[in-house]
Amino acid sequence: MKILVGCEKSGRVRDAFIKKGHVAWSCDILDTDTPGPHIKGYLEDVIGNGRDWDMIIAFPPCTHLAVSGARYFAQKREEQEYAVRFFMMIMQRDCPKIGIENPVGIMSTRYRKPDQIIQPWMFGHPESKKTCLWLRGLPLLVPTNILEKPDCGYWENQTPSGQNKLGPSPDRAMLRGITYQGIADAMADQWG
Repeated sequence: MKILVGCEKSGRVRDAFIKKGHVAWSCDILDTDTPGPHIKGYLEDVIGNGRDWDMIIAFPPCTHLAVSGARYFAQKREEQEYAVRFFMMIMQRDCPKIGIENPVGIMSTRYRKPDQIIQPWMFGHPESKKTCLWLRGLPLLVPTNILEKPDCGYWENQTPSGQNKLGPSPDRAMLRGITYQGIADAMADQWG
């Protein structure tokens, strides 16, 4: 299959599909973190009408969509409307298989509820990060390595919980946006 992975700087999902024998390209306005097929540019220019791709997986920026920023929504209506249009631009492409990942946010009311909500701990990572998937032509992801909730309080307060607990830094948004390897591998195994 020919796969476009939009808004992906890390190359992690792209590389998982390549390992499975697919032709996959990542696309982002920034350079990729790892060598591989990458288009540096705007997704709107690369995605076209969608017919050139067998599958589109996208991770649109969540800054103006996620409920974690709800206290700022009134101050950024214009940015939020652009973010909603960008999300919908992806979902409305003429491609048989589309998956969009984003945190819990306004797209549940502005578009529709996600098809699935996953967590890293369902795919072998001992972290919590509620992640929504909006799917078209793709099955729900089946958990691959569910970790049991320890009795020691690990999940509640003893250890920071992954990307959600990163402290302030210039790279925080980018680091929080990196897809966990277990989830990337599950996408490639189950959707490829």
